[in-house]
Amino acid sequence: MPGPWLVRAGGTDLLSADDHAAAQDDGPRAVLLGLEAPDGTAGGLDELERLAETDGVTVVGRLTQARAKPDPTTYLGSGKVAELAVLVRERRAGMVIADGELSPAQVRALEERLAARVVDRTALILDIFGQHARSSEGRAQVELAQLAYQLPRLRGQGNEMSRVGGGRVAGGAGIGVRGPGEQRLETERRHLRRRMSLLRRQVAETGRRRERTRSRRRRNQVPSVAITGYTNAGKSALLNRLTGADVLVQDALFATLDPTVRRTRSPGGREYTLTDTVGFVRHLPHQLVDAFRSTLEEVVDADLVLHVVDASAPDAMAQVTTVRGVLYEIGARDHPELLALNKVDIAPPEWVAALRSAYPGAVAVSALTGEGTEELRAAVERVLPPG
Repeated sequence: MPGPWLVRAGGTDLLSADDHAAAQDDGPRAVLLGLEAPDGTAGGLDELERLAETDGVTVVGRLTQARAKPDPTTYLGSGKVAELAVLVRERRAGMVIADGELSPAQVRALEERLAARVVDRTALILDIFGQHARSSEGRAQVELAQLAYQLPRLRGQGNEMSRVGGGRVAGGAGIGVRGPGEQRLETERRHLRRRMSLLRRQVAETGRRRERTRSRRRRNQVPSVAITGYTNAGKSALLNRLTGADVLVQDALFATLDPTVRRTRSPGGREYTLTDTVGFVRHLPHQLVDAFRSTLEEVVDADLVLHVVDASAPDAMAQVTTVRGVLYEIGARDHPELLALNKVDIAPPEWVAALRSAYPGAVAVSALTGEGTEELRAAVERVLPPG
């Protein structure tokens, strides 16, 4: 089943009672929705399906439309919306997931036409983060991101949340007075803002503690290496291989969110720290980047960025571009970077050769078998700034 935040987003279930009953065996049923460029460039529905499956959703159909930009009202054109409505009914889907961020108006328009709950890629990723956060720091960061996403999307539900108080309906107060629905919406907004203020203070205090820890490491002249990369590239597995740590390793998107710091030594005996950070993904929600900024500062303050790449992924180069885009956004674009081409035990040799040609200096490794890890340790020692 999807996580509790997604199910209860906006105060209503994503699924009807019938859909909940039907979902007991194979999970909620969803149709994926995406756009592709007019030149035929495919969207990211394969990755969106993996995200949906990670969240416990069963994908029962897909629909794409070739257009340069989304329709401002319904994301798709009217003809495609009608086609989507038929597909939703035929596949008994209680949910539609769009591969993009939808405006509140687009969500409302689509839900009215489809008679199904509509969520976007951002909501899906936020829900996955909510399920996988384990530490109090991670949970606070994810909740802050969720509330930042939810706040502008609060809306009334039926008569109970009516925003108009006509005549003397609103307690006999007359025309122009806010109805009970609008009063409730404002109360809910104030509650969310207060909660967000509390979470920001909590996250800021965590950031200050992290900064004190980093300051001690700098005073002790212990260099730091931040492991980063696309989600499911094998960062945690590589950390375990290099340090003997026991970080959770799982073949799933965003399996680990909370940063892990371990000390290790180079072949020459030099001590340094390795920090496993949150994985990135295409169109990572800006709410998450903002909320996880204190965690991502581990990358900003690192002496070396160890960028782990899944060499077995068909879109490995696009993933490298995505990760570098996030590094640019958080202020780590000028850091020394070492690419580790992971999963060479299953990657086609010609793919590995192409990646090594595209990224001179990259090291081919397998966190699973240990292949190339000694070469990687030596490369890290060469790239680290002199102590």
